Amino acid sequence: MEKNEAIHSSAHERHVDELQERRKHYYSRFFRRFAFLIITFFLIPLLLMGWGINIYYTKFARDRMTSSFHAQVDNHRKIIELFLRQRSSKLQLIANTHSKDYLSKVSNLARVFEMINLEDSSITDLGVIDGHGRHLAYIGPYDLMDKNYSNAFWFKEVMEKGLYVSDMFMGFRKVPHFIMAVTRTEKGERWILRATIDTEVFRSLVENVRIGKTGEVYLLNRKGVFQTSPRFRGKIMEKVPFPVESVHEGTRIRVLEGDTDDKERSISRRIVAQTWLTEPRWMLVVTQDYSEAFSDVNHANRATLAFLFLSALAILIVTVIITKYMIEVIKRRDVEADQLNKQLMQAGKLASVGELSAGVAHEINNPLAIILTERQILLDLMGQTPDLDKDFNDALLESLSQVDVQVQRCKRITHNLLRFSRRTTSVIETVNLNEFIEEVIELMEREAKTSGIKFMPDLEEGLPPLLTDPSQLQQVFLNMINNAIDAHEGSSYGSIHISTRSDDHTQGVQVVFADTGSGISEKDLEKIFDPFFTTKAVGKGTGLGLSICYSIMKRLGGDISVQSEPGKGTIFNLFLPYSPPPDLKESIDEVLEV
Repeated sequence: MEKNEAIHSSAHERHVDELQERRKHYYSRFFRRFAFLIITFFLIPLLLMGWGINIYYTKFARDRMTSSFHAQVDNHRKIIELFLRQRSSKLQLIANTHSKDYLSKVSNLARVFEMINLEDSSITDLGVIDGHGRHLAYIGPYDLMDKNYSNAFWFKEVMEKGLYVSDMFMGFRKVPHFIMAVTRTEKGERWILRATIDTEVFRSLVENVRIGKTGEVYLLNRKGVFQTSPRFRGKIMEKVPFPVESVHEGTRIRVLEGDTDDKERSISRRIVAQTWLTEPRWMLVVTQDYSEAFSDVNHANRATLAFLFLSALAILIVTVIITKYMIEVIKRRDVEADQLNKQLMQAGKLASVGELSAGVAHEINNPLAIILTERQILLDLMGQTPDLDKDFNDALLESLSQVDVQVQRCKRITHNLLRFSRRTTSVIETVNLNEFIEEVIELMEREAKTSGIKFMPDLEEGLPPLLTDPSQLQQVFLNMINNAIDAHEGSSYGSIHISTRSDDHTQGVQVVFADTGSGISEKDLEKIFDPFFTTKAVGKGTGLGLSICYSIMKRLGGDISVQSEPGKGTIFNLFLPYSPPPDLKESIDEVLEV
């Protein structure tokens, strides 16, 4: 037999190991599948959406930046053209409103020169030149009265066009400058009013425009010669190192890739905007490092990539956490299911024990009845034998009285045992609550005494009878007392106070179970009535007792609440109505009819 038990135990252990191994593979497979689904349905759409947003925003930002660059170039071109147009208009106005003879007088020319520079000193000198290139009058810082300009390039141009603005040139001054000249025909002779534009004023108008840290603005003529000095590379009157495009309308924007100049200096990738002035035909160039011009776009791209990376990382982390949590929940449910199966098996065993107890109680009742009968016979015989010794007679009577007491005690025990074992269906009965509680106390008193615990009942006299289900009520009270006894584990003494109070206002009775046990923590109080929740050690509690009690009390139309503080004991407040709810009566009636 021992050999068979060993074989059975070994087979059971193998079965448990195989079950655990299958569950381990199942958990691993579930983890991979669930993680794959979350990544597929959340991470991939996020990446696609981020990629689309990045492309759209990059294009939008580049177009906006290009438009802004375009607008800056156009505005600056208009400012330069307005500057030149105002000066040329002043010269034409002076030439058309003053005669050659008037302007040939130095005093008159000086007065005109002063008026021109009244608002800003943008004119360096002013001269009146006849049709043969000779100075008739001159106001300025240079000694140019003896100079003849008949062979100068600008002289021929102005004589042909009537208005001419030259490129930058050195001339007799030997410094870069450009002139503006207009002609007028008077008495059949043509003469010229010539002005030199202040180079520094004009250059400051063009060059002082700052576009970021790497931006620069300059002017080129058709031959590619700088008309103003660039901010970083090149000087005025030098030739630009790259080919100049032909004259075109509007503004063009292009990107120049990085390279090295003629001095082996590296040139970074740049964005270049260019447009041609109407008169003179100078090309306005605005350029800036590509990385700086599109720094906002690049920053937005980096921010988008960082956001996508962090979002993807967050999704992965959350996926792992959620999946692990779900696996743990499933594991706990599997463990709870295993425990529940064990509890069901134990419940079946207890049911069998209950049936056996009922049979044993019946069998004990029969000998008890015989003992009582034999006791009565002995009492009758004693009455028929008056000559018995008095001491013997008293001792015998005392013994027979003790037999009666112990038999009655055995009858109460078997009676209670029968009541607990037979009540399996709900029956609505009239219950004297105080007597009912006393029966429960009597049944549990022996177990309580072994733990050093005393019952301290405080039962209100004259309680109205309750119409309720006594079997389910017994289950609740027994569970309350069992929990109170268990709460004193580790303590050599304690007490359980049980009190009843009627309340006509609520039409019911308040039953209070108060113990002096270890108490319950605040965080556990919120879950005390949850199924499978227990504060007892593993193997000592199922976590179903209070949950079942809660369900029973609600079904009986009552309520249950708890108050507790660690180290100060626990108080359970139960409310029982005088009459059960209508739906309970109907459900029990239906069962009885069936």
